[in-house]
Amino acid sequence: MASPIKILLQTTIPTVEDDWNISRFSLLRDHLAGLTGEDGAPLFEVTARDRTAPGTPDPVLSTLDESDYAALWLFAVDTGDGLTPEDCAAISRFRESGRGLMVTRDHMDLGSSVCTLGGVGAAHFFHSKHLDPDESRRVIDDEETSYILWPNYHSGANGDFQEIEIHGDPHPVLRDADAPTGLIRFLPAHPHEGAVGVPANDVTARVIATGTSKVTGRAFNIAVAFEPSEAGGPAWAESTFHHFADYNWDPATGCPSFVSEAPGDGLAGSPEAQASVRAYVRNLALWLAGRLPVDERAEELDRELDEALEESFPASDPPAIY
Repeated sequence: MASPIKILLQTTIPTVEDDWNISRFSLLRDHLAGLTGEDGAPLFEVTARDRTAPGTPDPVLSTLDESDYAALWLFAVDTGDGLTPEDCAAISRFRESGRGLMVTRDHMDLGSSVCTLGGVGAAHFFHSKHLDPDESRRVIDDEETSYILWPNYHSGANGDFQEIEIHGDPHPVLRDADAPTGLIRFLPAHPHEGAVGVPANDVTARVIATGTSKVTGRAFNIAVAFEPSEAGGPAWAESTFHHFADYNWDPATGCPSFVSEAPGDGLAGSPEAQASVRAYVRNLALWLAGRLPVDERAEELDRELDEALEESFPASDPPAIY
């Protein structure tokens, strides 16, 4: 009997009741903890926690590379001060050791402390830091909540679901043998999702799914997958943590008082969409832990990475050592 895969679900804020603290991701935690393998044994051992007070290194995050966690799911719900340099360095070392990292945030500058994370941090674009390189996307999409500026893609009401478009060869995380099409089609909706994209010159990353704005009809990136390579373990950049939040899975669970938009009930009325969300979460957890096949393009990506390194440091002209 294999030992359960150890996963850390972690926010970037202290335990503030009227905010997106880790208790607001309890349905995700319970779902992962309840999954079992063919032998009936639990697949995952899940730890869920908030960070300690900002401004000083978090005792878990700043030593994460020394832990026995197989994957970190980081919910960046801060306004810019959620990670210290020590936290970022340890998280980067954690992934460099071959382990999995999922980083998600939300609209505007929410979660912008992830910018300094190696690799996957560069996949997140914000309003005041690390702007989207496509200037045409630096515009308001969701016009309902006027105080929230770009990026703020409107994929639907909290509690509803959106249909995603799969890009290229379907990524293993997006495959679902139980779905009518064999693929995951639906994820929770949110009125103002953030922006993610492939970092410049990173051949291990690709956009694997997009959503469509209910307001403008514009497509936007939902997720960027980073294949495991010599640079580090598997990683994932997600446009919004609301794809995983209790309130988006079931609005009856409640939300912080600053949420002003009326929720929907589309997800609750669609067993197919609910199954899609559950399959997505299960697949992502397994893939980040190295228990699903890598992308069909992984070998090609490794070759491209090797070629890029050879171009940078030709065999006839090795890098100087100081």
